[in-house]
Amino acid sequence: MRHDSSVRLQPYEVALLRGGPRAAVMTAVVDLHLRGVVEAGRPGRLRTSGASPEAAGQATPPLPPLAEAVRTALERPAGLPELLVHPAVRRALAELVRGVRSAGMMRLLPPHRSRAGRNALRALRAEHPLPAHRKDVPPDDAVPAVALYGEQALHVLVPRFALRAGLLPRAGVTDDKPFHRRAPRGGGSGGSGYYCGGATSCGGSY
Repeated sequence: MRHDSSVRLQPYEVALLRGGPRAAVMTAVVDLHLRGVVEAGRPGRLRTSGASPEAAGQATPPLPPLAEAVRTALERPAGLPELLVHPAVRRALAELVRGVRSAGMMRLLPPHRSRAGRNALRALRAEHPLPAHRKDVPPDDAVPAVALYGEQALHVLVPRFALRAGLLPRAGVTDDKPFHRRAPRGGGSGGSGYYCGGATSCGGSY
């Protein structure tokens, strides 16, 4: 239940808390893929699909800053390690980190998660268990699931794309049909977002 004092954590913020910059960028890549903007290129590489967010029906709401930075970086095909050092992506990550710190979820020194951040992740996982099957995940909840569970969610939702794009290690991955979602109804980074109570009730290093 959301109260007036609640803090709304967007998916990229959840990913940053869970796994640091790599997790946040990986979540942005999956978000763009589900929007139809990014696809896998050569093994371990990502590229834009040739469709703009507007052409893909994503004009409203606009792409979040990190997703826009990743899309810009992928004007030339790249792998996840290259995205992490791209200047535009680094600037967007720095802004994301500032926002999460200002909410009291992160600290300057390792372990970066504050107690409030650890409690937030714990509470979110209790409220939103890892889905066992793709059919159990409403389209708007796909990106939040990846943000919260990382590779475990990729295996469920977009295993083939994740494998080809270098987001998953090359292991036994199967997939039946592509998983795509419609434009999100709300703002932020897509999906329903996850809610938790304030710093004292919501609930290491990355």
